[in-house]
Amino acid sequence: MFSLFAAGELPEGVLLYGLIALALLFLGLVFWWATVRVIPNDKVGVVERLWSPKGSVTDGRIIALNEEAGYQATLLRGGLHFGYWRWQYRIHIAPLVTVPQGQIGYVYARDGQPLPPSQTLGRVVECNNFQDAQKFLQKTDEEADQGQRGRQRAILREGVYAINPACFVVMTENGAYSLPHLLDAQERNAIKAWHEQLRSCAGFQPVVIGGSSRIGETEVHDDLIGVVTVHDGPSLPPGEIIAPAVGTEPDGASYHNNYQDPEAFLKAAGRRGRQYAPLTDGTYFINRWFASVELVAKTVVPIGHVGVVVSYVGKAGRDVSGTSFRHGERVQDGERGVWERPLGPGKYPFNVYAGQVILVPTTNFVLHWITGKTEAHKFDEALRSIDLVTRDAYEPLLPLSVVVHIDYQRAPSVIQRFGDVKKLITQTIDPMLSAFFRDVAHKKTMLQLLHERDQIQNEARIELRNRFREFDIECVDVLIGKPVASESDNKIETLLEQLRLRQLSIEQLETYERQRAAAEKLRTLNEAQAQAAVQVQLTNAKAEVQIAESRGEAELARARKQSEQMVVVAEAELARSKRQAEQTVLTAEAHAKEKVLAGRGEGQKTLQVGLSEAAVVLRKVAAYGDPRLFAAALLAERFANSAQPLVPERMFVSGANGETGSVSSGPLGMLLTLLLSEKTGIGSFAESPDAAEFKEECDKLAREAIGTLAGK
Repeated sequence: MFSLFAAGELPEGVLLYGLIALALLFLGLVFWWATVRVIPNDKVGVVERLWSPKGSVTDGRIIALNEEAGYQATLLRGGLHFGYWRWQYRIHIAPLVTVPQGQIGYVYARDGQPLPPSQTLGRVVECNNFQDAQKFLQKTDEEADQGQRGRQRAILREGVYAINPACFVVMTENGAYSLPHLLDAQERNAIKAWHEQLRSCAGFQPVVIGGSSRIGETEVHDDLIGVVTVHDGPSLPPGEIIAPAVGTEPDGASYHNNYQDPEAFLKAAGRRGRQYAPLTDGTYFINRWFASVELVAKTVVPIGHVGVVVSYVGKAGRDVSGTSFRHGERVQDGERGVWERPLGPGKYPFNVYAGQVILVPTTNFVLHWITGKTEAHKFDEALRSIDLVTRDAYEPLLPLSVVVHIDYQRAPSVIQRFGDVKKLITQTIDPMLSAFFRDVAHKKTMLQLLHERDQIQNEARIELRNRFREFDIECVDVLIGKPVASESDNKIETLLEQLRLRQLSIEQLETYERQRAAAEKLRTLNEAQAQAAVQVQLTNAKAEVQIAESRGEAELARARKQSEQMVVVAEAELARSKRQAEQTVLTAEAHAKEKVLAGRGEGQKTLQVGLSEAAVVLRKVAAYGDPRLFAAALLAERFANSAQPLVPERMFVSGANGETGSVSSGPLGMLLTLLLSEKTGIGSFAESPDAAEFKEECDKLAREAIGTLAGK
């Protein structure tokens, strides 16, 4: 067209229309540039009004709320915006605020009401997470609160926010969102310091308690709790060191959800300072400007122990230890002082700044009074062997071990009395035991101390049990070791060497005695072996001896039978002779009576003959000296002339047991028995108790015979 126009080929009307179109296009572009603002979708536009008929902002504000000149509260979001004349408005493009996943964003308000002296952070105001600056700065109704300038209690969770950087500075772990040209050097330094402080304490990360970490291939679980220190709110009253727990009931109106809701915490009368209620396992999004969290280990009461709680906080309680206990007060749980009920084995989220848990062993534990030796509990690391002086001036060192038990119900009184178990041992048990064994050693010689160890140990056990009960502990056992000498003293070793020599001598004597007994046993064994070697000959000899004994017994039995038969025959012969004598006497009496009539002369002659015969018999008896011999001779003569065999073929014996009427009874049987016993050597008739009786019987028979003859 320009070429045609230059050549003069276009008409003037067309040229005019072209110029008008170019002017309109230029005017449109100028209008577009002057009034239209383009905001990218990932940005926001901060409106700065350069001038306004209403003037500029007042009352110390920096954000215009009523179309005054200055930075406006409203933001321009992504898109086209009309009506913002460049000679009246300046648009500052700023990025959207992005809080990464699982992190926390902190807000610093550059405008708002000033903070009162008792307040550290700005109150939480409903303003759509600081995206409505107008609502944050301006009171919309009577019940609503206006936002306060400074660091804010409210935090931003993960997400993207359209926040006015002229009114708020948002800090995330990646940096700070602000309009740098608006900040002076002081604000920039303050924001930088806050950002570094938050990064150093992991303030952009939530508080994770009870998490796990991996060391190499091992997963380690953190057994921790969080002790919270609140930096805003009313101060603690005088005399208090820990703020009491408030708003811990989940159903309560003032529940602050473990310090994650600062406003609820303060409405529940929460106070600044270290808090009594700790954080347990979990994840907590806590504003580190409002509350800092210190991770400490859980209080672990192992098996075999109890934990006596000494509380530094709580109201003053009533003493439950009784009037007889004068070593301090014990109180109920939750009160200030030593709690009456100890903690059993387990893990407890105990605030270590609010009290102390003193572990007391409830199982039997050993204390060594041995220099250089200690148990794992370290209660006896200050104990040494007890130095003694005996009655005979020896100076041994006594190693000692004591088994101690503390009743779990009496553990609080032990702590109240001594402070802890180690002080109990070093300040009470150690001097008491040392004094006791020194007193014992003064009364004993060195040898008695060695030989009577068991007795001393039993006495010590009984005595120390009684003494330990006074301190609410129990002495289970006392174990005494071998007394040893000090490094420079060799007297005890000399004494022990003498004892060893003495014992060696005793053992040698015992050895010799046992060797002698062994030799005797060996001799017996040899004899037994020799006897076994000739066992056949011994057996045959024993059999022959038994045969000889059997034969002798048979011969003896045969002789006895023969003697019994002779006795029976003699008795029978004696009885027959007696009957014949009686018949003879009767016959003689009859003849005498017949002859009396014939004449007394012949009778006198007969009497003289009878007397002569009687005198002859008496002389024969006197010649034998013993009537028994005469009777035996007479019996032998008659046995020799008897037609009856001495041993009959058939014989009936009655009265073998000495019954009345037996053949063996009477003087004759007695005579035969005594004569046989005397002749066989079994006994002597003169020594027999029946000799007198037999003699009397014989004399009686003789007198009867003489009387009979005299009668004839």
